[in-house]
Amino acid sequence: MFFTVVGLLMAAAPVLAQATQQVAADNESSVAKYAKLAAGFGFALAAGLGALGQSRIASSAVEGAARNPGAAGRIQTMMILGLALIESLVLLSFVIAILLRGIASG
Repeated sequence: MFFTVVGLLMAAAPVLAQATQQVAADNESSVAKYAKLAAGFGFALAAGLGALGQSRIASSAVEGAARNPGAAGRIQTMMILGLALIESLVLLSFVIAILLRGIASG
């Protein structure tokens, strides 16, 4: 009985291999589609949250300068540094989204 089952499974192996190749080809196109979609959503999320972070930095800097005008210069310097770091993260996510799009299409 055991050898009969093993023989049937061995005979079915080429059929299963052919179905696997078709599934693999379909899977590659699905992955390419979803990679482009994920790259778009990822960059949109990074840009939106980066804009929220920049607006919070700007409002806090203005409030800090209004409370202590003598420290406005140092506050402005720290604000510009924070804005530059946030913007660099958004640009990095843009580069990653472009690379994902290129990998998905290639």
